[in-house]
Amino acid sequence: SSDLTSTVGYDSIIQHLNDGRKNCKEFEDFLKERAIIEEKYGKELINLSKKKPCGQTELNTLKRSLDVFKQQIDNVGQGHIQLAQTLREEAKKMEDFREKQKLHRKKIELIMEAIHKNRNLQYKKTMEVKQTCCCFLPYGAQGSLLPFFSLFFWQLFLKLAQTKSALEDSDRSYQQSVTTLEKIREEWQKEHIKACEFFETQECERINYFRNALWLHVNQLSQDCVQNDEKYEEIRKSLEMCSIEKDIDFFVNLRKTGSLAPAPVVYENYYNTQRNATPVRSPVPVAISR
Repeated sequence: SSDLTSTVGYDSIIQHLNDGRKNCKEFEDFLKERAIIEEKYGKELINLSKKKPCGQTELNTLKRSLDVFKQQIDNVGQGHIQLAQTLREEAKKMEDFREKQKLHRKKIELIMEAIHKNRNLQYKKTMEVKQTCCCFLPYGAQGSLLPFFSLFFWQLFLKLAQTKSALEDSDRSYQQSVTTLEKIREEWQKEHIKACEFFETQECERINYFRNALWLHVNQLSQDCVQNDEKYEEIRKSLEMCSIEKDIDFFVNLRKTGSLAPAPVVYENYYNTQRNATPVRSPVPVAISR
């Protein structure tokens, strides 16, 4: 700004840096919320795999596949809990990064606040001295027209001399104030440039850190998906080993009651067998003597 006492440009930079810090905080909070969701989801999966029956009466190869299925679901749950911990660690790193930038920035801001205050005070003082000098000018202009032959104007001449002396003192004070202000302005300008360079470096670091953090977060999610797919692949491999024939044979061998089937039931004709049998003779009568 052309106004020496204006801080509009500096204030704009500070506002932008504050917005950047706020954006980092929002991403940090996002990671924390995601961690809560992941941890809750992981615990629910573990409870589900441990407490919910899932084909508990199956036998042989399919039973093994179901066991692998439940174990891998448990592992997926553990993976989500581990991911939650990882996200919390990343959020903590973002928080540490923000606080580190804040502390470094605070030092520069304190320097700039002090130099702004000193600059403005000196500028105000210089303008007051300048105004004092200007107030004496009418007396000087009038004094140049005073006749020196009148007693009345002789008194005014003495007053003019005093005014001239005061004007010279004010002018010297004004010059000194301007010189001091110029030194302060040069110092302020140097510090302002240094502060802008520092803020620009910080902003570059913040954007780079934020971008890398987001990239890392996406990689973590992708890695979690890859690990989950590996766990699911174990389930698919186990299912490929599942054999219908083997399970049927296993069941038969487990529950079989013998190796021979019952003998055929043969018809027996008891009626014809009884008719064709040898007849039983009646006993010979014995004569009774009289």
